[in-house]
Formats: sequence, C-alpha cells, structure tokens
Amino acid sequence: MKRKPIIVMLFALPLVLAAGCSQAEGEQDSTKTKEETQPISTDDSHEKEEAEFNSTEADKSSKEQNQDHENSGVPLDMEELDNYSSNQIEYARVWLQLGANQEIDELNVRHIPKGKKVNPDDETSESYPEDVIQLSGSRLVDGSVTYSGNGDGTINVYNVPLRWDGKYPAGEDFYHDIITQTKQVYIDTGDEQKVIRLIEMQKVH
Repeated sequence: MKRKPIIVMLFALPLVLAAGCSQAEGEQDSTKTKEETQPISTDDSHEKEEAEFNSTEADKSSKEQNQDHENSGVPLDMEELDNYSSNQIEYARVWLQLGANQEIDELNVRHIPKGKKVNPDDETSESYPEDVIQLSGSRLVDGSVTYSGNGDGTINVYNVPLRWDGKYPAGEDFYHDIITQTKQVYIDTGDEQKVIRLIEMQKVH
C-alpha cells in the first residue's frame, strides 16, 4: 500500500513534463506570430536628409545666378528686348553698328523734323526732305550718326557732322549733295546685352 502512491507519481511525471513543453512551445509560437505580424518600422531619416540637401543646393544655385546678374549690371527683369520700345532698340542698334566710339557714357537722341536746315548756321543750307534722327555721345570725339529709318531693317545715313566747321556760306550745291547722296545701310540685330546697355544710357531730346 505504501508503494502505490510512488508508482502513481512516477506515472504522472511524464504527463506533467509533456504539458509543460507543450505550453512553452505554444508561447514561442505566440511570440513568433506577434513578431511576424508586427509592422516593420522604416527609417526614412536618410531620405529626409537627402531632400534637405537637394533643397539647400537648389537655393545656393539660385543665389549664385542672382549674384551673377547683379554683377553684370543688367537687372533680371530687363534682360529681354521685349521690355523696350522698337525705337529704343533701333537707336541702340544703329549706334552699336555705326557709332564711332562705343565707350560712351550716354547716348543722346535728337529728332530733327522735315524742313529743318541741314546747317542752321548757314543761310544757304538746304533742308532735310524727311524726318531724321541724330545720335551722339556726350563728347565731340564720340562722333554722331544722322539717319532716317525705312521700316524694313535699313536706314538712310546722312553724312552730317555733329558740329559744322568751315567758312559760310558753303553754297546750295554743297548741302544738296549731302541730302541726295545718302547711304543705305542694313542694321544688324547686334549683341543683346550691348544693345540693352546702350538703351539704358539713352537721353531723348
């Protein structure tokens, strides 16, 4: 009678151990299932740093471009010739091609109406048969260009000095040759930046 409980306890021990192992495996499976279903956290800090770097580089490039424009002396909103009138562009292009001195500090534009004497100081002078334009710098050494536009990209150039020197009266024949022997010249478009520079220094009288 005393050995029976011992036999029962030995028989029950494997069952207890089996139940314990089964429970442990169940807990492991449960932990594994939780880990597998756990959402994976993605570290996007690298992408954020790259985006911030690209943004910084873009801002730096934009600032450098603005600085280049400031150094050129040409405002950003004045780069295209569309911002100027056709007359302003014409005056600049004519001087750029025919002006004796390109290193001027101002470009004077004077409109001379039809019927005005070629040489106002000489009573024998003939008059201009059409409206003309006279371009000049601030100094005599800069020279001058007197012309009329034809509206087709060409101009008629009059051989008229900025200041008349000589003895008067010069005679009607002398002035007649000036107004009849004009030279037709085709005006190129020229360098845009140089044209804009000359436009910016124009003074219309």
